[in-house]
Amino acid sequence: MAVVTGTTSGVGRATARRLAAAGATVIGVARRDEREVDAIVPEPVSGSYRHVTGDASQATTAATVVDLAIAEYGRVDILVNNAGMGHYADLVESDVDLFDQMMATNVRSTFVFTRAVVDTMITQRSGLILTISSQAGLDGYGGEAIYCATKHAQVGFSRALRKELQPFGIKVGVICPAGIETDFAVGRGRTPEGIATAGYLSPDDVADVVLFATSQSRIATMVDIGLISVNEP
Repeated sequence: MAVVTGTTSGVGRATARRLAAAGATVIGVARRDEREVDAIVPEPVSGSYRHVTGDASQATTAATVVDLAIAEYGRVDILVNNAGMGHYADLVESDVDLFDQMMATNVRSTFVFTRAVVDTMITQRSGLILTISSQAGLDGYGGEAIYCATKHAQVGFSRALRKELQPFGIKVGVICPAGIETDFAVGRGRTPEGIATAGYLSPDDVADVVLFATSQSRIATMVDIGLISVNEP
């Protein structure tokens, strides 16, 4: 049973599709209603998909999703923290509202969903928590100070939590991809033309890594996973 945030587009949608195709029961959550977009997980699949509309940065949304998972399936085996936003601009072009919005979307959502599943995973003595961060969580880039801060926070959170939860049989990992060919941050520092010619990774490239991470043996775990395009300089 898997919970994935940010499933109406990009990496979240690709991840939900990969997991459902592999036989997992997936509950996805996003601000947009499933009816507003093309089918998130086209049938037939060997697993299943259910959608919850809500703001992933809110603890009430996380509680709703986890309560549904427990009521319907009795457990949560996988959490993929994918919900996020990007806005690329110099610091002098940024303000406190932008900072708060990015911290809420990228970092607070990671915290509230992780916090919501941990008690259940401790009881189970098993579970996998994956967070989709970025190469911007490992390095700094001009014009991306706030974004880098949020992504570094996700990496630090995951690294610390892995040590905290390992005694309970819970695996924690963070995936740090380079640029991905999606509509992420279009109009907020990126253009469709720039994305189309950049040679970025595809959402499926990242979803494949998620699926691979879920297939490790009981005693093996993937911790920090970097992923870049062969087109990277």
